[in-house]
Amino acid sequence: MSFERSSGLLLHITSLPSYGGIGDLGPAAYAFADFLAASKQRLWQVLPLSPTGYGNSPYAALSAFAGNPLLISLEKLVEWGWINAKRIEELPGHSGNVRFDEVEKKKMPQLVEAARNFLHHHRKASLAKQWTRFDGYCKTNASWLNDYARYSALRRKFNFACWNEWPKEYAYRDPEALSRLEKEHSEELAIEQVIQFAFDEQWTALRQYCAERGIRFIGDVAIFVNYDSADVWTHRDIFDLNDDLSPVRVSGVPPDYFSPTGQRWGNPIYRWNVLEERGFDWWVDRIRRAHSIYDLIRLDHFRGFEAYWSIPAEDETAVNGEWVKAPGTALFSTLREALGELPFIAEDLGLITPEVDALREQFNLPGMRVLQFGFSGRGAHNYLPHRYEKNTVVYTGTHDNDTTRGWWEHGATDTEKASVTAYVQPKGDGVVWPLIRAAATSVADICLFPLQDILNLGPEARMNVPSKPEDNWVWRCPEGMLKPELAAKLGELTVVTDRDGAIEAETAG
Repeated sequence: MSFERSSGLLLHITSLPSYGGIGDLGPAAYAFADFLAASKQRLWQVLPLSPTGYGNSPYAALSAFAGNPLLISLEKLVEWGWINAKRIEELPGHSGNVRFDEVEKKKMPQLVEAARNFLHHHRKASLAKQWTRFDGYCKTNASWLNDYARYSALRRKFNFACWNEWPKEYAYRDPEALSRLEKEHSEELAIEQVIQFAFDEQWTALRQYCAERGIRFIGDVAIFVNYDSADVWTHRDIFDLNDDLSPVRVSGVPPDYFSPTGQRWGNPIYRWNVLEERGFDWWVDRIRRAHSIYDLIRLDHFRGFEAYWSIPAEDETAVNGEWVKAPGTALFSTLREALGELPFIAEDLGLITPEVDALREQFNLPGMRVLQFGFSGRGAHNYLPHRYEKNTVVYTGTHDNDTTRGWWEHGATDTEKASVTAYVQPKGDGVVWPLIRAAATSVADICLFPLQDILNLGPEARMNVPSKPEDNWVWRCPEGMLKPELAAKLGELTVVTDRDGAIEAETAG
């Protein structure tokens, strides 16, 4: 699928300077949408919005379908009449990095309280319309919502142990045990559903606000799901598991220059043959859900749809893995037949073979280019603008990279610095904005910048260091940095590089 020439910013919701110690779907999100509009940006890319488990990584989610409760704005719940304003006065403020443990400890009880209030008082006239929407939401999303509520309740009941460590009747989903759960914990299950409804209401409102300003959302779908997730617990038959429910083989990537033992991610491998026999029903449901949330979808680790690195689960490293073919053509053909044109962006970074390129080109999906990768030598020039084709998405950096300033000051080699200097001739305004201009002036249809680069921030603003187990995903944008003069500067660049939509508007007129 080809896209209009446009540009946008990459900023995860948790990185907003919202009240409560973590970015959420409240006032700060709307302020950022206003900044995007003022700077003539037409895209807002976020990381996966799913609830997170150990490590707080959005790529290690507890569900591929649910929303993260911590992204719900308590301020909005006050406006709705679900909770009294005095109950949220002791939360952390707008500033500082996210302290996930503190946020969860303080915010989750208030979300539960607000959801319980809605359940008990929904007959009030002020809540009647929301209750009607809640009823419709539960029916529309029953295929995943009911099991997610059960999973969340059981996870709490058994002290957040992984589902395979629960008593056997629950781990193996004994119907009588699940029926007993629903009778004994009916309100708790309903609260989980209400919390998911609140997330959906707030996300839908923000998305509508953005759409009215010509801004579309790019969301992120990780190819694999976490073993400790509602998805694996509910759909054990489509994952490669032993009789004792442990994984047979897990995902990762092979050894390379950067890691002599490779990367063992640990996600369970799909039973692709079972999925294909069933018409890829779980994947159709997953992408349908993603498309109901996002306008465009970035497919993380796209190469895994052509072939994936399969590692024996008992191994501690990825050394003994092997490449196994995946049915990418059959999957994408089925998705297109079921859902129409595929609004996908292929994350095709890393070791990409001709077969992976062929799969991407078969479905006309744009690939990704990252400027930071392009200066290490002639073999890296594929990442530089003079080598781009139109159906491409270019980034200065991603959530897994250091900020461009951080890379330049602390990570770039002498060779890379010399190449950057030759390519963009940085002068008084440093190296970051010349690279931003190089990306914006390229032929790539889509151009995306991490907000940290627009703000010219250093390594203190890095979002994630892959394979580092702690202190990732915590950065938040400091208050007061989204100034009108910055919006004007970015807007001027957007206009002169024809990424503001004016040409498309003239053509349509």
